[in-house]
Amino acid sequence: MKQNVVIIGGGIAGMEAANQLQLLGYNPIIVEQESALGGHVAQWHKLFPDMSVARDVVGRMSKSIASTNVFLDTRVVSVKSSRSHYTLSLSNGVDVTTRVVLIATGFGLFDARKKEEYGYGVYDRVITNGDLEQWMNGCADSRIPESPRSLGFVHCVGSRDLKAGNNQCSKVCCMTAVKQAIEMKELFPDSELYCFYMDLRLFGKKYEDFYINAQRDFGVHFVRGRVSEVGEDIDGRLCVKAEDTLLGKPLKIHLDLLVLMAGMVCHPQTSKVAEMLRLDVGNDGFFKSRDNLANIQESNQDGVFYAGACTGAKTIPETLAEARAVALRIHSYFNNL
Repeated sequence: MKQNVVIIGGGIAGMEAANQLQLLGYNPIIVEQESALGGHVAQWHKLFPDMSVARDVVGRMSKSIASTNVFLDTRVVSVKSSRSHYTLSLSNGVDVTTRVVLIATGFGLFDARKKEEYGYGVYDRVITNGDLEQWMNGCADSRIPESPRSLGFVHCVGSRDLKAGNNQCSKVCCMTAVKQAIEMKELFPDSELYCFYMDLRLFGKKYEDFYINAQRDFGVHFVRGRVSEVGEDIDGRLCVKAEDTLLGKPLKIHLDLLVLMAGMVCHPQTSKVAEMLRLDVGNDGFFKSRDNLANIQESNQDGVFYAGACTGAKTIPETLAEARAVALRIHSYFNNL
């Protein structure tokens, strides 16, 4: 009889881990609180740096786990542990017993309303990266003008920000801004685009090339400096004040749309799951790994493992690599019981 492995979270980490565990001969069971698999990636339009269509990527992953037991619209209600077994009671009335639980709950997006100076929720023409991705996927959004003449992108909204309580870098905001700027330039070739950044962190394969292309081929303007204030003029256009720290002078730019790069924060359910399984949580709110070098996928509890952004901000390649690695780690765990 195949051993059960319960995976809490049906984003790309949970899906890839389930695929690998199937190949290794286990019976993965995915518990996903939303009505569909794919997590945040399923809500995105295209993925950098290759501009792959996000829904196609998620679709291929879904096919690879077509025979996996998946509970959608389902949460873990309670957990009982005894003799190295865990019994999880689910909100759909099902109880599942397993020796291994894999946490793949992913992350949440920072609430941009907390940065009041940017005017999200106050001015109609201020939106977030998530809002723009939904619009690109065909969701109507009256806040986005039909023919914007100028657009701005603010990096590090809720990331690397002591006042917001989030010290960590979200890793993907810089590249998301570059990607979205390119997409908007393709849609509105006559528009002027500005990226306001603290510093650019472009560490992944082909990331630097992507950034150079944005400047050279699409004419995106990169302004090093934080936006200090956003207001609205009599015509309904946004008035953005910032400082160009490279030129050493203040800037005042009028925009038709401002996009805030909301960063990664811990998933809203992290504390609840941590309490049920008695897991350690770091001061950043994410699950705390056994260590940050060789045992990132291991928790403080025997038989409970992690994959993906539940332990901190991750890129898609990092997330998929962790999911594949944790499947092997779980396989080793079973063989050593």
